[in-house]
Formats: sequence, C-alpha cells, structure tokens
Amino acid sequence: MEAVDLAWLLAAFALVLAMFPGLAMFYGGMLGARHTLNMIMMVMSALPVTAVVYVLVGHGLVLGDSVLGLGLIGNPVDLLGFSALLVDDGAGSTYWGAFYILFAAITVAIMASGAAGRMKFSGWLVFSSIWLLLVYCPIAHWVFAFDSEEAGTVGGWLRNVVELHDFAGGTAVHMNAGVAALALAVVLGKRKAYPGRPHNLPLVVLGAGLLWVGWIGFNGGTAAGANFLAQYVVLTTLLAGCTGMIGFALVEKLREGRATTLGLVSGLVAGLVGITPSADAVSPIGALLVGLFTGAAVSGLMTFVSRLRVDEPLDAFLIHGLGGIVGTLCVILFGAGAAPAGVTGVLFGGSWDLLWRELVAITATCVFSFAVTFVLATVLDRTIGLRVDERTEFTGLDTVLHAESAYHLARN
Repeated sequence: MEAVDLAWLLAAFALVLAMFPGLAMFYGGMLGARHTLNMIMMVMSALPVTAVVYVLVGHGLVLGDSVLGLGLIGNPVDLLGFSALLVDDGAGSTYWGAFYILFAAITVAIMASGAAGRMKFSGWLVFSSIWLLLVYCPIAHWVFAFDSEEAGTVGGWLRNVVELHDFAGGTAVHMNAGVAALALAVVLGKRKAYPGRPHNLPLVVLGAGLLWVGWIGFNGGTAAGANFLAQYVVLTTLLAGCTGMIGFALVEKLREGRATTLGLVSGLVAGLVGITPSADAVSPIGALLVGLFTGAAVSGLMTFVSRLRVDEPLDAFLIHGLGGIVGTLCVILFGAGAAPAGVTGVLFGGSWDLLWRELVAITATCVFSFAVTFVLATVLDRTIGLRVDERTEFTGLDTVLHAESAYHLARN
C-alpha cells in the first residue's frame, strides 16, 4: 500500500472514530435527562466490547474463509486473535482489521436505541457481546467477504453469489442495526415513564454534526485509498446529507404544518444512511435524489412506524432500518453507468436484474437480524434479566445504575 493511501485511510479511521461521541450525543440529547449518561455509556461501551470480541474471533468470522464453502460464516481460526496481522503484508491488512472493528462497533451502538431508558447496563454488555457473534458477524460475512482465487478462499453468499451492490454497509450496518433495535424494543416492552420530547436539542444537533463528519471517513475510507473513488464518494455523501434534510423537512411541513430542528437533523442522518450503499453508484444529481428520496420517505413513514406501537424512541428502525432499505433500492433506481461502480439504474435504461439481487439481500438481512435478535433477547431476559425495575426507571438510570447525573443545576 502506498504511503499516501495509508495516510488517507488513517485520517478516515479517525473520522469514523468521531462517530461514537457523535452518536452518544445524538441519542443522549433525545432522551430524558435522567437517562442521558446511561445512553452515552451504552453507545461508548459498544467500542470496547466489540474490540475484544472482534480481535478474539470476530475478524475470522467476518473475513475468514467461509466454513464448508457455503458463504454463511467465516472460519474464526483463520484470523484468531489478529495473529495474521502481526507482519506487514503490504496491503494494509492491519489497518483494515482496525477499520472493521469500527464498522462492527457502530452497528452495535446504533442498535442501543431499542434499549433506551429501561435496560440494565450489565445486561447490555452481555447482550451486545453475544449479538456480535450471532447476528453481526454472519451478516457482515455475507456482505463484506470476497471470494479470492489467489488465496483459494470463499467469501459471503450475498457478495459473491447474489452479487449484491452495497458500497459501505447499508445492509450489514444500517438495516441490521435498525431491525435489531426494533426486535430488542419488542422484547423489552414499553417504558413506564418517558418525556414527550428530547431534553437537549443543541446536543442532538452537535451529535448529528459529528456523525456527518464521521460519515466522510466511513464512506471515504471504504474507497481503500487516496484515489478518485474516495473523492467521488465524499462528494455524494455531502450531497445526500444536504438533501436528506430538505426531504424530511418538506414532508414534515406538509404533515404537521411546520419543520423542526429534530426533523432537520433526522433527515440529515437519513440521507447519509441512504447514500451508504449507493455512494459509488450514482451521479452527483443522483446523490441529491437519493438524499431527498430517503429523507422524505423516512419522514413519511413516521406515521406507519408509530402504528407499530413499539417503544423504540431514538428511531433507529425508522432512520437506519427503513432508511437503509430505501437507500438500497435507490441503487436500482438512480444508478448511473458513468459513476465508478458502473451500475445503471432502471430510470436510466438499466436492467431490472439488479432488483431481485437487492431484494434478496434486504429480505435475508432483515429476517435474520430480527429473528435471531428477538430469540437472543428473549432468552437473556428470561435468564439473567435485561430490564431494570420500575423504581429504577422512574428514578433514572443515571442515578441508580451509575451514581451520576448529566446536569447539576443546584448552586454549590
């Protein structure tokens, strides 16, 4: 790997790392003040939990040679303990190991939305560790692991058999996290007490801004170097985030008669989710359309999601789950043959052949994620217990579980 490529990738890594405090503030500001620190801890703890699990066995499960050549899960022995990354192979494998840790960890962190305000922190640590092994690693293997004739290894079935187009994790990261958050929320049940609105919108806006910064590294780093593709996806990521805000705000204005700050930043994140699978496949005009379409669709689907009567207060299912689905479908609609991926969407005369490939990926990801997450959460809830008691919930998780408070307003 050239030094200039590695320099850009290390910079992209640092940007993605900023997504964790960004998401912590984004989620923490949307909750009541009594549970803010607990949510911040859940998001931030996703990184150390993932790092341990991923170094021990996760990297092999995701990128190792597929067990029995079926494309369902990698062999953990292949990359056990990152042992293969101790020597420079010239391809930046050590860097990619670290980068994939961040991909896995941000998926777990997004999923924390389903546990907001009512889950034991100890239960979260156990649940997230097992979830990584049973849900994230298999789906990530399906999507990220390539066949290698040179090494004689078999990769994931969605990437290599179905030939899904997913540039940076619309399925394995966003759809997976959003649907898992929904399943976890269903098992935990509704909160006993919760405020009707976010307690700190400026904190939410600041968090969203850090997420946008991090997304530049998320998509730009996936380009694997300081090259034209990196330039291109940084541009499309910027554009989709902008029009995601516009799309969400327009629908919100039509539906409720006003646009809100929370809606604006929710649209921003929705646009970024939407462009993740298609950043290399659409033109700049297409990126504007992807963001606009995803932001508008997510805003419009709020009524549908509210009818599910599931208490998933930070909207991971809406923004990441449904937003990821919409963004993946945008590859089929807005793909431009002249873009780096060379995928032509049906609106530009492309084949409908891509439709079944994307639909198979969407269905497999969502069904597997929901089913396994639901079973895992149910088993743990009935054994170790995942939900806090009613007194703890009303008093506040910050005070009872962590002996801390986000705000001290009394005079010293």
